Amino acid sequence: MDTTGSELKPHFVLVPLMAQGHMIPMVDMARLLAEHDATVTFVTTPVNASRIKAIIERIEASQLPIKFLKLQFPCEKVGLPEGYESADLLSGLDQIMKFVDASAMLKESLITCLKEQYHLPVCIIADTNLPWVGDVARELSVPRLAFNGSGAFPNLAMYIIRHRKIFDDVKDDKEIISIPGFPHRLEMTKAKAPLSVYRPGMEQFTEKRLKEERIADGMVVNSFYELESLYVESYSKTTGKKVWTIGPMLLCNKNIHEFSSRGNKASIDEEDCSLWLDSMKPGSVVYVSFGSLAQTTLAQLAEIGFGLEASNKPFVWVIKAGDKFSEVEEWLSNGFEERIKDQGLIIKGWAPQMMILSHPAIGGFLTHCGWNSTLESICTGVPMITWPHFADQFLNEMLVVEILKIGVKIGVEDPNQWATDESKNDNDVMVKRDDVAKAILELMDGGEKMRDRAQELARKGREAMDEGGSSFNNIKDLIKQFGDASKTAVVKP
Repeated sequence: MDTTGSELKPHFVLVPLMAQGHMIPMVDMARLLAEHDATVTFVTTPVNASRIKAIIERIEASQLPIKFLKLQFPCEKVGLPEGYESADLLSGLDQIMKFVDASAMLKESLITCLKEQYHLPVCIIADTNLPWVGDVARELSVPRLAFNGSGAFPNLAMYIIRHRKIFDDVKDDKEIISIPGFPHRLEMTKAKAPLSVYRPGMEQFTEKRLKEERIADGMVVNSFYELESLYVESYSKTTGKKVWTIGPMLLCNKNIHEFSSRGNKASIDEEDCSLWLDSMKPGSVVYVSFGSLAQTTLAQLAEIGFGLEASNKPFVWVIKAGDKFSEVEEWLSNGFEERIKDQGLIIKGWAPQMMILSHPAIGGFLTHCGWNSTLESICTGVPMITWPHFADQFLNEMLVVEILKIGVKIGVEDPNQWATDESKNDNDVMVKRDDVAKAILELMDGGEKMRDRAQELARKGREAMDEGGSSFNNIKDLIKQFGDASKTAVVKP
């Protein structure tokens, strides 16, 4: 029989884009909601669940009220290879479009599963790159919040650029364009603009995505007010929606970011990595990692290595080479690993990034400027050397270097697009070894003020997540606002 669910905790459904950099922050969000007295259904697929198996096991051991709903991903129906259930496994526009179509096919099964649950959701929080979730929310008559995975600064800029179609009629990729409606002067070229998912053949998806972003019931941002207050306020004004900053969410989820990737195993365990770092002086080591999606040619990888060697600074270098790993292994073994054995630690595959960044020996982070990595660096008080590749990363570089003043540019002017159909020449090089060494020396030998600012931001980030802090209060407010609806929610017998 029907009854009221006043005694039930409010139930939130989280639907992440299936990609490493998008899933992990939403896992953090699930834990954060559950720790603040909500229940959570986290939507995933079998392959993606297996890739975060360690995370799921730790959450289950914690007995937090989080359910992982595993929907069958229809690879075969769209012509994707079996198991291609995550965006970081894709290559080329054809596979991207098939992945988009397959993701949308999850709509009916998700609606069915949620209708069958004992406790209906009070809110769905979904990645903006999954516009079909808007149909799910309307079918269930529940509000939907949009989550992009970026900070307020890049989210605001991306919203203006995409909805006002700023670059649609710009022919010259190098022409500097002023972005209207931003709270201060902001200029960028089309080449650096976050347009990588807007490609020929994806017009229908693009329009649906923009429409669903416009009609969302609010925005959730993995950041904290004290870091981006000007942009939080402007983002809310521009969209006409409430913006909840509930980060840095990673602080609620320390030491559980374990993510496996097919053919991309770790070459060193956390204990050995920690022991190596323990042998180094505080603040002396450069950490180098470009995330899960960046594609680096063999020639460019060699230039990075030679630049690290020439800097004479200790380093930890994470290499993810995918199907090029045999060639990378050959290059490394051809004298390089032997020469740097006392200077550097090379990790092939996955690396315990938060553990590394948190270590006192780390003094700088050479990063691709993905928002997750940027936030991790801020939260550990580590200044950055910025090497953006695509999407929001050039905007994140602007925030880090020009606004927060906690980073040094390596000098990249052109994007290195993800999953492009254009073949890459293994001899292509964007950044020379001298540029790598120069940026490292500039940060490591003259970055004390940047380091002080980064550590101050780290303190503010911790305070935001502590009881009474801005993000703590926002997550409470979010749950209360949508949780009030659970007092009259219908539950099933």
